[in-house]
Amino acid sequence: MVTNPLRERSLVQNLALAARLAAQAVIAPVAYGAHAMIEDSEGRLLLVRHTYMPGWFFPGGGVNRGEPALDAVTRELKEEIGLQGFATCELFGLYTRKHFWTTNVIALFHIKGATFDFKPNFEIAEAEFFPLDAPPKGIGRGPLRRFEERATGKEKSGYW
Repeated sequence: MVTNPLRERSLVQNLALAARLAAQAVIAPVAYGAHAMIEDSEGRLLLVRHTYMPGWFFPGGGVNRGEPALDAVTRELKEEIGLQGFATCELFGLYTRKHFWTTNVIALFHIKGATFDFKPNFEIAEAEFFPLDAPPKGIGRGPLRRFEERATGKEKSGYW
């Protein structure tokens, strides 16, 4: 017979556990993001340049509470680059990075055959494909790692 461990604890133990988990969420919060590594027919990867910060990054953004990561990345791509559709989309990897006192967890999707109608907007100034062996100056650390891993066959890092 399988028992519920919460029922085996006292009310005080359950409240103490809930308080510890709540304190952990405040002290060391985790942010969840979903980004896309969009590959064109020539094997180049799409990067975007934001209006509010320097550098080149994979398009994507935050995952809302209760939202599946695939839905989030699709939503973000529609907002950022005018995504119309894609041929294939698969989870490429889960990555982590420390950002001040928070931890970011990033779900990176690999998309091929994407169709989109990019127009510069409030959030994204530019979108451009770059060859694996020639990433642009100012590329973010996470995208740079993915470019290097794919160009050299290097083992994937778990870090963004």
